[in-house]
Amino acid sequence: MLLIVWHSRTGASRALAEAAAGGAAGQARLVRAAEAVPEHFLAARGYLFVCPENLGTMTGIMKEMFDRCYYPLLGRIEGRAYASMIAAGSDGHGAQAQLDRIVTGWRLRRVAPSLIANLGAQTADEIAAPKVVPSPLLADAAELGAAMASGLEQRIF
Repeated sequence: MLLIVWHSRTGASRALAEAAAGGAAGQARLVRAAEAVPEHFLAARGYLFVCPENLGTMTGIMKEMFDRCYYPLLGRIEGRAYASMIAAGSDGHGAQAQLDRIVTGWRLRRVAPSLIANLGAQTADEIAAPKVVPSPLLADAAELGAAMASGLEQRIF
């Protein structure tokens, strides 16, 4: 089972997470970052982390999820597969780097390149506005969900 842990403020990350779950065709569990607990991670064989980038880093709610779950899972999920999707206004690499540093401690194994959905929001109004993710990016998210679910099912990773 693929665990998709997500947080969204303006809808973009949620849309990406839901598209990935749709691509996984019943082989994924969507869990909001604020509700994720160590048992969710222990029950899954792979993880897809989905969040927006805010001020060059992951959102606080996603970071707080790692803060809550990090030590209870240390040494218990090593080698499991992960990938990530970042909704960004311009870059996304800061949030991605932060996420990668954190999961290094869990010794997770990245199995797909990060999907960074650059939505181009630059002004205060654009940043705060609800987002509509373009169809090609949603298709990429669905493809990533399908690939991860298939890889886990076939025990490729």
